[in-house]
Amino acid sequence: MTQSRRSFLAQSSVFATFAISGTKSSAKIIGANDRIRVAVCGIKGRGNSHMGGLGRQKNVEISHLVDPDSRLFEGRSNFVKKKFGNTPECVQDVREVLENSEVDVISIATPNHWHSLMSIWACQAGKDVYVEKPLSHNLFEGRKLVEAAKKYGRIVQHGTQNRSLSKWSDLAKEIASGKRGKLEVALGTCHKRRGSIGFKETKTPPSELNFDVWTGPAPIEDYHENLVHYNWHWFWNYGNGDIGNQGVHQMDIARWMIPGAVWPKSIVSVGGRFGYEDQAETANTQLAIFDYGESLLVFDVRGLAGKTNMGVSNQVYFNEKAKQVNTKSHGLKGIKDPLADRGGTKDQRVDIFQNFIEAVRNRKEEHLDAHVYEGHVSSGLCHLANVSYRLGEKSGFNQKTKAFGSNKKASEYLERMQEHLKENGLKLEDTEYVVGRTLEFDAKNESIKGDDEANALLTRDYRAPYQVPKSV
Repeated sequence: MTQSRRSFLAQSSVFATFAISGTKSSAKIIGANDRIRVAVCGIKGRGNSHMGGLGRQKNVEISHLVDPDSRLFEGRSNFVKKKFGNTPECVQDVREVLENSEVDVISIATPNHWHSLMSIWACQAGKDVYVEKPLSHNLFEGRKLVEAAKKYGRIVQHGTQNRSLSKWSDLAKEIASGKRGKLEVALGTCHKRRGSIGFKETKTPPSELNFDVWTGPAPIEDYHENLVHYNWHWFWNYGNGDIGNQGVHQMDIARWMIPGAVWPKSIVSVGGRFGYEDQAETANTQLAIFDYGESLLVFDVRGLAGKTNMGVSNQVYFNEKAKQVNTKSHGLKGIKDPLADRGGTKDQRVDIFQNFIEAVRNRKEEHLDAHVYEGHVSSGLCHLANVSYRLGEKSGFNQKTKAFGSNKKASEYLERMQEHLKENGLKLEDTEYVVGRTLEFDAKNESIKGDDEANALLTRDYRAPYQVPKSV
């Protein structure tokens, strides 16, 4: 491809016309023994797992690596060549591989703000998609991706790999049977130590980085080194905090454990960024309460150190006659095969990437362990918690919050959060935290009831030509 062609792609909005011209019939049919060619997009961190996880599947080739930062190309290309024997083509702009009819699958491990748009474009271009968590950067674009997958008949798998473990499906079925009694609380925790990222001055982006493409649908701002490559997680334009980073895994499990749970009746979130001052914007300590009627979904984020900072987990609590079930989300050796309920064996399914490739071949979306819609809802819960938090008001810990009303369980978790902060040396009498706005959710329309300010945060102003279409 000539440099003038590359420039045209980077500057023109004509691609939008190309994208929405795709149809279900525009993609080639992949036979059981045909080679599947995959473009991995976003190759700094999690993209390595995509290369390895997909590249080891039978008759799958990592044909392209896509990243706006060309400094990564040599090392990642050498990794693929050494591990799988082929040399992938490396490009900075995903639109180049979307125009390539030889590419069958787009595997996305980019920053969050690109997840849905890139996936929608891929569906429109007749490609199947594996997209990392969270599925979306906001609720609106997650819904548009669900619509695009359905309209274009594409296989779209979400990167919540716990969906492939029968440990969780078995527990969900047991809870739904009622054998343990009424489920009162499904708890998810994301306790990962996150230190200060400090402050980085604005500067000219490195010449090897296409910062316009990296920014994509987000507003253009001055470049600084806390954006590329990891700390973008802690800025609202690109990430969703740890509740939408690591937390979406445990959020998905917690919702799964509540029988029939999709969208909650209401959401409220409290927290703050405690222990240091830095350039980041998202909370490093956050408590979110989702009301599902008979059951609560409680999510607890802790980013500081301390004896209560014990990793990521899921726990379920039943009525007084039943026992708590506490299941860690790591250390998963010896777990039963995730295909057990379908009559399969461990040899037939080893991970979520194999599950995805099988669905790409058999064209059965119901075969997917982590369907796009499940990803949309669980990611959406993270977004709703953040909307509540972002619209909150500061309050002193010495003032009793009305956010939880008479909910004793929610108040207990707030007390636990306070104890965690005290362990880290915070004097609560001198500390303020954000008490989020209570949001009443309209599940049918996926919107906040009677709150224009909150609904505005369920989407964003997209920068041309990187726009998520209202009609896919």
